[in-house]
Amino acid sequence: MALSRSLYVPALLLLFFSLIVCNRSSAEPVMPLAPHRAVYDLSLLKGSGAKAPMLARGRIAFDFTGSACEGYVQNFRQITELQPEEGDTRVSELHSATFEAGDGRTYRFKITTKVDNGAVDDIDGSAQKEKDKKISIELARPKRDKRDIAGPILFPTEHLRDILTSARAQEQILEAQVFDGSGDGAKPFDTMTIIGKPIATPANEKSAQIDALKNMRRWPVSISYFEAGKKDGLPAYALSFDLYENGVSRALRLDYGDFVLAGEMSQLTLLPLPKCDK
Repeated sequence: MALSRSLYVPALLLLFFSLIVCNRSSAEPVMPLAPHRAVYDLSLLKGSGAKAPMLARGRIAFDFTGSACEGYVQNFRQITELQPEEGDTRVSELHSATFEAGDGRTYRFKITTKVDNGAVDDIDGSAQKEKDKKISIELARPKRDKRDIAGPILFPTEHLRDILTSARAQEQILEAQVFDGSGDGAKPFDTMTIIGKPIATPANEKSAQIDALKNMRRWPVSISYFEAGKKDGLPAYALSFDLYENGVSRALRLDYGDFVLAGEMSQLTLLPLPKCDK
């Protein structure tokens, strides 16, 4: 699940890539990432500090379709209920819809957030890679704006592809600047990804007990997101998960600092792989 920085896996969260490219250390072909729909049930894993909730629950619905020919479309929705020690339960909702061109040069995004019965916050824009490695960002909401940011910068599909390439090459650390449209819609994040050794034990969710995932390699992955230029401090957000070689993710851990949510994959539907002549 290739998941926006806010909570996509990937997601965040994670995306389908049908081009055949080579591993940095060998000629091993990269497995196409599977178009899929996944649902994750959220629960409170741990909390500490005054801002930690007593109880938490929620759900993530992730939907990815597309191809290298048509580009990649993902829809991500998260609803979370947090019960503080005092006061009423707070309900937040995040919905993101993105498109990334198959060649990785164009990215469009629309992100809406809402907390309780408050106003809806909208981010709507696009980003284009230029020849000098910078990206040009154009926002329609929350207000019209244009910005250029020095690169190199990865969009989410590229980032996931690099993570899988690093995992296959047995590389443990990947650092990159990533732009996904989250935050204020006009800035990238510095990221550090740590990749563990392949996991030998079988997954325990019923949704993962399908033939397509049997005997498929998967790696524990942790991604920390930092404000640009502030990698020496604490991350703004951290996401960890088990990443299958075909791009499916399980065992989510969403770290907000004061508390951590666990995401168990309760539903998984693999979609047909689109044909692509590229």
